[in-house]
Amino acid sequence: MTNKFKKASIMTITALIGAGALSASVTMVPAFAKSHRAAPVVKLQETGSTLLYPLFQLWVPAYKNVAPNVQITPSGTGSGTGIQQATDGTVQIGASDAYMNNHLIQQNPGMLNIPLAISAQQIMYNLPGVSKNVHLKLTGNILAQIYTGKIRYWNDPQIAKINKGVKLPHAAIVPIHRTDGSGDTFLFTTLLTDTNQAWANSISYNTSVSWPSVSGALGANGNNGVVQTAEQTKYSVAYVGISWLDKGLQGGLGEAMIQNRAGKFLLPNNATISAAANAQVGKTPKNERVSLIYGPGSNSYPIINYEYAIVNEKQSSPTVAAAVKNMLLWAISPTGGNKSTFMTKVHFLPLPKSIAPLSKAQINKIHG
Repeated sequence: MTNKFKKASIMTITALIGAGALSASVTMVPAFAKSHRAAPVVKLQETGSTLLYPLFQLWVPAYKNVAPNVQITPSGTGSGTGIQQATDGTVQIGASDAYMNNHLIQQNPGMLNIPLAISAQQIMYNLPGVSKNVHLKLTGNILAQIYTGKIRYWNDPQIAKINKGVKLPHAAIVPIHRTDGSGDTFLFTTLLTDTNQAWANSISYNTSVSWPSVSGALGANGNNGVVQTAEQTKYSVAYVGISWLDKGLQGGLGEAMIQNRAGKFLLPNNATISAAANAQVGKTPKNERVSLIYGPGSNSYPIINYEYAIVNEKQSSPTVAAAVKNMLLWAISPTGGNKSTFMTKVHFLPLPKSIAPLSKAQINKIHG
């Protein structure tokens, strides 16, 4: 956590973007300044993670003030689609909560997995009769048993044992999962794999998995679809990307406290996400493909991970490459896209200072 950014030595761009000028901690290339003079319109497509989508919705209008000639069209289609369309060249930026595995990288050796920020995932439920002031306690092991049908009712002894004093109904649990290729599914199934051996041996983790056949189980597309389905379905439980937390709470859903590796039950917040990140980011390799799920630390929330931009290092032209590079450099800057004004609205944490140079090094590989 002690690495420092190299000081930028290029032309000053403050006069061009005023008080919002990017920090010198992120080196900008001359093409960035030139884009304000020549101003040919460059169109960029971004698609993928519905967890990252709310952040891109905040970034796009803000970046328009920085680079008026760059038109970015974001869409939330699921991390699987983001990875696929970035690799096949349909879009310039794929958004994903999951990194590309070794097999995909071997098939697509020019793809970069670039962390932009740190996110988390919470477990939400629709449980009539349980006060919204009560945060039900759940474990990865219990969730794995719910999603395999071994635990069928909310008042199951395993749930009741860790929720003493909570009146749990004898009602069938309705597990909700993502039907699209999803980084949230990757994060959730990684937790289940790490906490339940039977799940690890039979289903494991991925952006899409073969969900066990459970009576009453429901599927939904995207985080928005999951939240809506949970709101409409009594006695349901679902995994939801943290950028959709506020929407879920506004819709009356409860938020569970999840047991971490140290045995402590926690909610995701700045303190617990930071603790988990601080305990693990040091293991991040140069290619930045790493899982931060279920890490060590008594105050570490167990479901956190990097949010990735999936980008082909070889773009269609030097102009497009420069536009992609500059946008991503702005996105990881502490005075650009990583500002707290953006991060807090989606409950993300900025990219750690020790990791930003790794992301910058990857971004600088992008060429036309």
